[in-house]
Amino acid sequence: MIVLVVSGFAVWRLRNMFAADPLPVYTGSATEDSNTSDPKIVRYEVWGEPGAVADINYVDAEGDPNQIVGAALPWSIDIETDAVAMGGNIVAQGNGNFIGCRITADGEVKDERTINNVSAYIYCFTKAA
Repeated sequence: MIVLVVSGFAVWRLRNMFAADPLPVYTGSATEDSNTSDPKIVRYEVWGEPGAVADINYVDAEGDPNQIVGAALPWSIDIETDAVAMGGNIVAQGNGNFIGCRITADGEVKDERTINNVSAYIYCFTKAA
């Protein structure tokens, strides 16, 4: 028991001796709005044969899934975000034999695909739009 008391006192004494200056605290130094990126426009596009329709699923700026059933092609949606990066994901299945998709961010193509197949199914994905 005496050994514990003496060693505890020694540790307390050493901490006071070598850590006399308190460590700096940085709380409150961050800006209120830590996201300083400019708004960007992420565009999802799906196209196919003339007169074709497609069931489309995509992820919005908040990461929530959205579904559109029977969208006339060509189809597109613009999503505005001020996030530094947005993961983009779109999936579509059309009633024709050809379908394509594209994801762009401020006009720069991030992913683009096309396919020829019966009841064509396509997806486009980007980690950082």
